[in-house]
Amino acid sequence: MLRAGGLVAFPTETVYGLGANALDAHAAARIFEAKARPSFDPLISHLADAADLTALVGAVPAAVAALADRFWPGPLTLIVDRPAAIPPIVTSGLETMAVRVPDESAARALIAAAGVPVAAPSANRFGQLSPTRAEHVVAGLGGAVDVVLDGGPTRCGIESTIVDARGDRPVVLRLGALPVEALVEAVGPVDVRLGSSGQPVAPGTLAAHYAPRTPLRLDAAGEPDGGRRGFLAFREPPAAGDWAAVEVLAPDGDLTAAAARLFDALHRLDAAGVTEIVAEPVPDEGVGRAVNDRLRRAAATWH
Repeated sequence: MLRAGGLVAFPTETVYGLGANALDAHAAARIFEAKARPSFDPLISHLADAADLTALVGAVPAAVAALADRFWPGPLTLIVDRPAAIPPIVTSGLETMAVRVPDESAARALIAAAGVPVAAPSANRFGQLSPTRAEHVVAGLGGAVDVVLDGGPTRCGIESTIVDARGDRPVVLRLGALPVEALVEAVGPVDVRLGSSGQPVAPGTLAAHYAPRTPLRLDAAGEPDGGRRGFLAFREPPAAGDWAAVEVLAPDGDLTAAAARLFDALHRLDAAGVTEIVAEPVPDEGVGRAVNDRLRRAAATWH
């Protein structure tokens, strides 16, 4: 299906991706159409193996190669110069491209069998909650996808970290499942430059994004509203109040577990018929920084 120009949704360790042949401009255009994604927001291309990077783009800077060697397969997306084989639609006209090797055996097997790099943003309508289960994909995109591969719930539950390491010092462009602390431990100090106004320089960096259909507010001390609101808690349900629905991310305080459950919990609250979702921030450390980043962007969509 990928070789024929079709769309295949598949699980990665982060979220489900909506894949198309990254060498086929028409196939890539189908991604934008299915997601209702603006043409200025670039896609991430996925490879089956780290060795495929130089075969596709040629030599890369030493820092890029070192990060790929250290963290691939894994939830790290690297910015490289766009090769001629990748049509400009994949990179939204940028002379750079985003690329990674997923840490999910089914995803790598699919890409290897297709024999092409696979462009794959999250398999959801643009700006809405990312899918962490196959049923999220079906509910959100339905017949716009030719094939949905069901690999069960994704392990990380939050998107990859995006890094541009082509310059003197690596720059984190999007927080994600690979914590900044792990990058610093591997390569030393990094800069963090998040958000985007105008043309994004990397996928998933718009200030308002990752939002449920229900209005969301980031507020640890939210008040219930006659049993009509939902609450997204970090470790424990709110002590008092008549909430219509409550989701707890990590009763044991494990931030990795909180990230893995984030979008699934928001999907459930979104389907509960509540008038508003009040979300409690998590500790702003490790992968918790990425969880709070997603919550802030979701809230920015509504406020």
